[in-house]
Amino acid sequence: MRLDKYLKVSRLIKRRTVANDACDAGRVMVNDKVVKASYDVKVGDIIEIQFGNKNVRARVTDVKDTVKKEEAKEMFEYL
Repeated sequence: MRLDKYLKVSRLIKRRTVANDACDAGRVMVNDKVVKASYDVKVGDIIEIQFGNKNVRARVTDVKDTVKKEEAKEMFEYL
């Protein structure tokens, strides 16, 4: 699954366009590498997102195309 879609489906970022813009600006890293929105997310990847002065790190535990709001939290774990 594309990184921008994963960020939206897992609700780490609310909108796919915002996720795409964050990737283009170089604020999203996967496994300590800056990646584009088209990066293919796999289970076990560690995603780091820079929100202003705050960083969020999460490990991918599941990849699904669609999930309910309650189940979105099960797609990743905060580090």
